[in-house]
Amino acid sequence: MAQQPAARLDLEVFREIEAFIYYESRLLDERRFEEWAALYTDDAVYWVPAAPDQTSPIDSVSIIYDDKPSMEVRVRRLRHPDAHAQVPPSRTSHMAGNIMVDALDEQAREYSVTSQFQMLEYRAGRQRAFGGTSDHRLRRVKGGLMVASKTVRLINCDAAFRGIAILF
Repeated sequence: MAQQPAARLDLEVFREIEAFIYYESRLLDERRFEEWAALYTDDAVYWVPAAPDQTSPIDSVSIIYDDKPSMEVRVRRLRHPDAHAQVPPSRTSHMAGNIMVDALDEQAREYSVTSQFQMLEYRAGRQRAFGGTSDHRLRRVKGGLMVASKTVRLINCDAAFRGIAILF
């Protein structure tokens, strides 16, 4: 893939990418999961590794490894009235920052974007904090940007978690 340095990126395009990352967080916080899933391309992958140095979702267990159909199933499960892991539903607050466009591929019309995040979840009288790095591969399509892949690298990915039913 022929990549050019992100330093050549137009400020207007950077602001569009930044707004897109914030919008994705907003959809999750507002529990607009169907709209969130619609941001992803049909060939998209959403991955949350289970180890700090994990390089492949195929060779090791992952916290989440979804293609687009799996994401849509996950969203339907979050909405199901018998989803005990979400009764009552989680309330979340996502904070994204330090957004950097690391590379662009003009031929593929894709941007490699890294950002830091913190997410608070409150559910059933308990609060949990998650943080880490998100790596997005954003693809320009008709009408704007879409997520071609997202990898969420939690700083505590190798910790013992109670069930995770939220999206990062």
